[in-house]
Amino acid sequence: MVVADLHVHTTRSDGQLSPTSVAEAARRASLDAVAITDHDRLPPVTERWVERQGVTVIAGIELRVRADDQLLDLLGYGLTPTVALRTELERLQANRIERAREIVAQVEACLDVELDVSFEPGVGRPHIAAAIADSEAPYDVAGAFEHLIGEDGPCYVAREIPSFERGHELLTAACSLVSLAHPLRYDDPDAALAHARDLDAIELAYPYDGRVDRTPVERAIDEDDLLATGGSDAHGTTLGTAGLDRPAHERFRARLAY
Repeated sequence: MVVADLHVHTTRSDGQLSPTSVAEAARRASLDAVAITDHDRLPPVTERWVERQGVTVIAGIELRVRADDQLLDLLGYGLTPTVALRTELERLQANRIERAREIVAQVEACLDVELDVSFEPGVGRPHIAAAIADSEAPYDVAGAFEHLIGEDGPCYVAREIPSFERGHELLTAACSLVSLAHPLRYDDPDAALAHARDLDAIELAYPYDGRVDRTPVERAIDEDDLLATGGSDAHGTTLGTAGLDRPAHERFRARLAY
C-alpha cells in the first residue's frame, strides 16, 4: 500500500492541482506524506516540510540537468533555498518564458492561428500544446508534440539546461536528499544509473508505461548504498498511483528526520 507519493506537480509548473489542494488530494488517497516537486521552481512551502490536514507536505523540486549526451531529472527533498539556487532558478524561468514566446510565435506563423498562453514562471511545452489543442489548429495535445513542438518538430526551441555537476551542487547545498527521477525512462538507463552513484537516492517506484524490469535499479540501490524513493509523477488530480510503502517511507522519513 502506497503511503507516500514523493513526485507531484502543481499549477506552479505543469500540474493541475493548486498547491493549496495537494494536502486534500493526498488525504483522499490515504497518504501520510506527499512531496511537491515542480519543474525548476521553488516549492510553495517555506519550510522543509509542513503538516496540513494530517498529511506531511514535503518541500521538493524537480531539476532537469544535462549529463553527457542525455537529459536527466533530479529530485530534491527537504528544500531550504540558497541564494545560488534562487539565482539559477530565476535564470531558468526567464529562459522558459523567452523560449515559450519563441515557440508560440513559430506555431502561430506556421498555422496562422492565435494561441492563448500565459507567459509566466512555470510555462512549458505542455501549456503550449494545450493552447494548440484549444485553438483552430488541427492537432490535439499529442499531435502538437508529434508534429510541431516535439524535439524533432519544426517549431521546437531548446531551452537552457544546467550540467549534472552544477545541478547536483545546487541541490546538495539546498536539500536534505537528492534522488534520480524515473531512471528507466531515459534512452540510456545504464548511464543514468551510473550518475546516480553521486546522489543519495534513486526513484524505484514509478508508474512506467507497461511492464519494466526494475532489477537494474534495485541493483544500483544495493551496490551504491542508496535510498529508494518513489512517486506517481502526478500532473493530474489523482495522487498515490505509485510511491513508497510504509517500510520504505519510514526509511525515507528517517533520512529527512520529519
